Amino acid sequence: MNTPELKDHEFGKISRLVYEVCGIDLHEGKKELVKTRLGKRLRSGNFHSFSEYYNHVTTKAGMEELIAMIDSISTNLTSFFREESHFARLRVIVPPLLQSTRRNGFPPRLRIWSAGCSTGEEPYTIAVALSEMPGVGTADVRILATDISTRVLKTAVNAIYDEDRLKGIPRELMKKYFLKGQGSWDGSYRVKDSIRSMVDFKRLNLKEPFPMTDPFDVIFCRNVMIYFDKEMQGGVVKRFYNLLKDGGYLFIGHSESLTGIDHRFKYIEPSVYHR
Repeated sequence: MNTPELKDHEFGKISRLVYEVCGIDLHEGKKELVKTRLGKRLRSGNFHSFSEYYNHVTTKAGMEELIAMIDSISTNLTSFFREESHFARLRVIVPPLLQSTRRNGFPPRLRIWSAGCSTGEEPYTIAVALSEMPGVGTADVRILATDISTRVLKTAVNAIYDEDRLKGIPRELMKKYFLKGQGSWDGSYRVKDSIRSMVDFKRLNLKEPFPMTDPFDVIFCRNVMIYFDKEMQGGVVKRFYNLLKDGGYLFIGHSESLTGIDHRFKYIEPSVYHR
């Protein structure tokens, strides 16, 4: 079955639906991407047109396929130790953050959120970076990692990566925190349990109300908001601010900026902000 033509009015309806569901802004330049990625969904579901597919995903019976549609549309490009300067900054800010929570009889506490975690490289990198810091081993540390895509979260939870996905990791950290696959798993590596146990993965749509109530010390939301329009960006940034502790930090992607967004963060350096 060949992929049917994606007509302008069909692309318009699908674009509006994606924006309403998750805030991703699909401009005209994304038409071929939408056709390619959703074409696979049409073929697997025996849909004969994009209109027929749209009509299905907007019904109650099509809710599961709607989630699969968002999975297909989402761009999931990531790697270990991507934008390494952020992890250098993390090594600077974590000790005082831990010190600020130190109380008699209780270990220091640190809460980090990786929003838009994709296939897990970012939160696992955060966990590795933290594990290399003095004093973190005795602290109460949890990392929440969320994404809208159930498909990428499954990969993240499995924590198995091909060798070429690990190029950004220093050799000594590879030996310390990753298990090399044997036999049929040769060429793959799995994140060790000591790192996996630090991370909790959950599905979360950034357009919907955040279910978390306890504040975070650090929020990473990198290379996610570039897919949102200014209104959506402003709303998300405001909610990030409200969910951070006083003295907490927000990391965004190096290609992103809060310029043009009404916010209360203090600028620290490119892509790093302080509450």
